[in-house]
Amino acid sequence: MPKPWRRSPMQKPARTEVAADPIPGAQPSTMVRVWDPVVRAFHWSLVAGFAIAWFTANRAEALHVWAGYAAAGLVALRLTWGFVGTRHARFADFARRPATVLAYLRAIMRGREARHIGHNPAGGAMVLALMLAVAATAFTGWLMFTDQFYGDDSIVALHSLAAHAMLGLVILHLAGVALASLRHRENLVRAMLTGCKRAAGADDID
Repeated sequence: MPKPWRRSPMQKPARTEVAADPIPGAQPSTMVRVWDPVVRAFHWSLVAGFAIAWFTANRAEALHVWAGYAAAGLVALRLTWGFVGTRHARFADFARRPATVLAYLRAIMRGREARHIGHNPAGGAMVLALMLAVAATAFTGWLMFTDQFYGDDSIVALHSLAAHAMLGLVILHLAGVALASLRHRENLVRAMLTGCKRAAGADDID
C-alpha cells in the first residue's frame, strides 16, 4: 500500500544570490555602481568650493582666494582621474563629438532621448564646460595678483565674466539634472550621493 505524501523535514530554502554591496531599500540586482568615490567627492567638493568663492567675493578675500585655488586643484585631480579612473569616470566614456551632443539635444526636444547609465552626451559636454569655466575663473583670479596684471581692469572684467559664465552653466546643469530625473524617473542627485543608479534596461545605454 503506498504511503501518504508528507513533506520532508527541515527542508532548506533555496539560496538567493545578493549583490556583494547591496543598496539599502533596493531589491537585489536592480542597482549598479556607477560613480566611484573620487567622482562623487570631486563633484560635491566643487559645489562647496564654488559656493564659497561666489558668496565671499568682495567680502572675505582670503577665503575667496583659497576657495578658488581649491577649485583649481579639484579640476586638476579630475583631469587626471578622467584618464586613469573607473569606467564611467573616464573621458573616453562621456566626451562626445559636437555632432553627437547636438543630436542628443534634438532628441531631448522631441522627448526621445535615451537613458544613459553614465553621463549622457549633453551631460558629458556640461562636465567639460564646467571644468573649463572653473579653470578660466581660477586662472584669471590668479592673474589679478601677479605683478604684471595687478589692478588691471581688463583682467578683473575677464575674471568676473568667467565667474558669471560658471554660474550660468551651473543653472543649466541643475535644469538638465531635473529634466533627466523627471524623464527617466531617476533621482540623479541621490545617484551622485550614493554612486548608484538603476541597472540598464533594454532601451538604455550602458
